[in-house]
Amino acid sequence: MLPENLYKRRRNHNNTPPLVLLILTNCIVFALLIQFFAACDKVNNFFWAALAVLAFYNLYTIRRNPDEHNRLNIIIYSASIIGMIVTFYFMSRQPHNC
Repeated sequence: MLPENLYKRRRNHNNTPPLVLLILTNCIVFALLIQFFAACDKVNNFFWAALAVLAFYNLYTIRRNPDEHNRLNIIIYSASIIGMIVTFYFMSRQPHNC
């Protein structure tokens, strides 16, 4: 027997926090951008334009869910951004076949 409120407490059967979705989206899009547009010595201008669009998406998502972002979530989000910067640095230093 299932409790009555089992499915009522799960909003739309979706328990993934918006911050996790935002971080996953950032990492996936960033990894694809690095592979396609920053693989050689010169970084393509579309890479920077796509990063600007990703930044606007981040701003929109954070503004849409202001109550979800407490101090711990901001620290986690900042750590993910720093991790992406470190990833870009190390990927740009690797030898490429251009």
